[in-house]
Amino acid sequence: MREAPGANEENMGEQQFKIRLAHSDASRSAATMLVQQRYAWRGYKADEIKKQPNRITLVAYLEERIVGSLNIGYDSPQGLSADERYKEEIDALRAQGLNVGEITKLAIDENAGNKQVLAGMINIAYLYGLIHGVTDAVIEVTPRHKPFYQRMLDFRQIAGERFYAASNTDVVLMHIKIAHIGERIKAVGGKGAGTGDRSIYPYFFDPNDQAGVMERLRNGG
Repeated sequence: MREAPGANEENMGEQQFKIRLAHSDASRSAATMLVQQRYAWRGYKADEIKKQPNRITLVAYLEERIVGSLNIGYDSPQGLSADERYKEEIDALRAQGLNVGEITKLAIDENAGNKQVLAGMINIAYLYGLIHGVTDAVIEVTPRHKPFYQRMLDFRQIAGERFYAASNTDVVLMHIKIAHIGERIKAVGGKGAGTGDRSIYPYFFDPNDQAGVMERLRNGG
């Protein structure tokens, strides 16, 4: 990861990537391999991505090569992964009547991934969040990666450093309102680099396309 989670500034020209749900053990295994490779490069650990209730895995493909992966977690009686370190902070969000989701195991192949891949996966995660009624999202990141998420996605830190034993690293908890993502999409989504906006929101789908993409996701497309 040159700059978490590994996206570079280059585009892929005419190459097209696809984002799919990891439905099979084979696709989850391939996603696990990418995540573990990217984490190991920085000395972090990542456990296996398994099929779990209230959790889905998105995988980005360039041709048949996996170039990106992330997990989306939805709140449930079993809680979220981040509850292990930040239950008090997440409970405070729940106490406000908010429906909290989380992003985990985000990794991009720096040799093939770019802003479009990262933006595409986060955009799909956002739409799945809307489908599941999520109002707020959290993510645990290493302190050195915090500026990336602030600049690229407008996340803000809401809790200090805690040790994440499974990854063998310290993390901080960051938060964003789903409504804020929607506002940023309306402002710059689909406009690309010409906006001068240094975030990845200009690489999200055009606002006029969001509803159609979400409908395909609802229908399993």
